[in-house]
Amino acid sequence: MDSLEKARRVIEMEIDGLRRMSGLLGESFVEAVGILRQTVSGRGKVVVVGVGKSGNIGHKIAATLNSTGATAVVLDSQNALHGDLGLLSDGDVVLALSYSGETRELLDLLPFIKRFDVKVIALTGKPDSTLSRLSEVTLDTSVEREACPLNLAPTSSSTAMLVMGDALAMVLLESRGFTEEDFARFHPGGSLGRALLTRVSDIMRSDTALPTVLEDADVFAALDAMNRSRAGACLILDPEGGLAGIFTHGDFARGFRIDPLLGGKSVVSLMTRNPIAVRSDALAVEVLRTLGQNRIDDIVVLDAAGKPVGLIDTQDLARLKIV
Repeated sequence: MDSLEKARRVIEMEIDGLRRMSGLLGESFVEAVGILRQTVSGRGKVVVVGVGKSGNIGHKIAATLNSTGATAVVLDSQNALHGDLGLLSDGDVVLALSYSGETRELLDLLPFIKRFDVKVIALTGKPDSTLSRLSEVTLDTSVEREACPLNLAPTSSSTAMLVMGDALAMVLLESRGFTEEDFARFHPGGSLGRALLTRVSDIMRSDTALPTVLEDADVFAALDAMNRSRAGACLILDPEGGLAGIFTHGDFARGFRIDPLLGGKSVVSLMTRNPIAVRSDALAVEVLRTLGQNRIDDIVVLDAAGKPVGLIDTQDLARLKIV
């Protein structure tokens, strides 16, 4: 078996483990989400605790919860017995991660955790383990075998635990009505943050930078307007200033292949009517989504009354580092 075959075998084994875990989901998951939502709504936090590979997975689960507005912290099981239990408060919820459910460091810590008014949700591959018996809710992350050829290194089991954490975080997010605007508050940096925080009106070409011609203009006039604005498209307006259509460099190129002398023709004959548009008060992320879904390079911007007020070119998004 060559390296590629071995890699595919590992991936397929982990996928099989996830499918199995999906089939095991039941009311305990619904209960766990309810506990998490009640905790977050009450301004409590999620305290994640695990040892070894489970601890590493716990860090990622906590990061995902934090990024989606559910306050989460990671409690080191060893340091907890030497003062770090101070981060635990009544009303919190504890996510306890241990595949075996018998991890000694974690079990030694649980009696002290139980002195607080908290609920414990166990993520374990052994639903009949000690950890499970000491928890209010158990989520079964068991797998039939590890993807490790020796069936020893945590692979399928750690992936299952990670995905269960993602499932909790995403279902919790939806149940709380978490929006893109909420997400933006926690991701202000990078292109994602800029796309989520920036409005269409902040980046569109408008006023003198907006190439426009009236319906009675010819192709030469539209091309001239585009060149002066260094844009890849021109808005075609009706006599009342409404949007009649859009004419792009692509429209010109397609028409030129058929008729090299089309410059004097009416631009209306080549424009696209009813072009895809966005509102000026929308978030830039909507522009990204719309451009991607429709495979276009230019998008018209309308105001609240439906009047054309701007144009966004994919080059604008790159220049502003939104993509």
